[in-house]
Amino acid sequence: MNKYLAELIGTFWLVLGGCGSAVLAAAFPELGIGFAGVSLAFGLTVLTMAYAIGHISGCHLNPAVSFGLWAGGRFDAKDLAPYVIAQVVGAIAAAAVLYVIASGQPGWQAGGFATNGFGDLSPGKYSMMAVLVCEVVLTAVFLFVIMGATDSRAPAGFAPIAIGLCLTLIHLVSIPVSNTSVNPARSTGVALFAQTGALGQVWLFWVAPIVGGILGAVIYKAVAGRQRG
Repeated sequence: MNKYLAELIGTFWLVLGGCGSAVLAAAFPELGIGFAGVSLAFGLTVLTMAYAIGHISGCHLNPAVSFGLWAGGRFDAKDLAPYVIAQVVGAIAAAAVLYVIASGQPGWQAGGFATNGFGDLSPGKYSMMAVLVCEVVLTAVFLFVIMGATDSRAPAGFAPIAIGLCLTLIHLVSIPVSNTSVNPARSTGVALFAQTGALGQVWLFWVAPIVGGILGAVIYKAVAGRQRG
């Protein structure tokens, strides 16, 4: 159970830190964190947790990562369901905590609550197809980087930095498009508390990241060949 609990705690931190920066800090322009600050917050959550729990659970924090690593031959299929459940529970718990904190401000309304969406729910009003392509491609790149950074042939000890910076860059690119998911658990947790129709669009943020994650892992295997050791 240790690895499942680690995934729950890690995903809790990702959603609380990443979405919390958007809901609590980015709401105040005078603080100056903007898209760049939110992007960095998401990257830092992964970087810090990778060092904290990577040796326990592998620090997936994301169903798309779990499916991708399974497709890439790095993860056992029997652990897929427990990992995904732990990740979703952690995300919902974090969203609940964030909701309690945010609602302590007089007159606060949840609104979009850092959710993901397309059409009217996209920050830039991007179409469903644009969001779908963006999420598939960026999640594929994310898994490609994860697979490469954790390859036994890669420099040891630097994987969390590469992965965290990759997630930061992904957010810098795609916050205007989809508000950046690349993570079905993250999308589901906050959608449950939003005052928009985000929950009705969550299906896309399960399908696209998982498809992208599998594609990225398969492409990496084809490019990199067999690991040593």
